[in-house]
Amino acid sequence: MVKRHKNSGATEVISRQFVIANELGLHLRPAGLLVKTANNYASSITVEKDGMQADGKSIIEITALHAAHNSIITIKACGPDARQAIAALAALITSSFHEPQTDGNKPKEPLA
Repeated sequence: MVKRHKNSGATEVISRQFVIANELGLHLRPAGLLVKTANNYASSITVEKDGMQADGKSIIEITALHAAHNSIITIKACGPDARQAIAALAALITSSFHEPQTDGNKPKEPLA
C-alpha cells in the first residue's frame, strides 16, 4: 500500500511497506543495491524496521536494521522524485534483489 502525505512544501512524502522475501534477508549485497538505487534520486529516503530508522542512502545504517527473511520494512521517500524512487526501490525489493531462490540445497531458476 502506498501512502501519500502532503508536505508543507512542493514535495510529496510517499511510504510503502515491503516484505523481504529473499532467503538471506537484507545482507550486504542487497543493501548495497538498495543504497545504489536510492542514490539515483534527489529525494531523502528512509527505511524503517521495528521502530528503527535508517538513511536509505547509507549501507551501514541499512545493514544495521538486521532485516532478515520475511521482515517487514517501510520505505519513505520525500522530495521531488519521491514517486519514482519508491517505484524503483519496489521493483528491486519485489525481485528479491535479483537473488536466486533456493529450496534446501537445490537452487531454483531465477525468475525472469
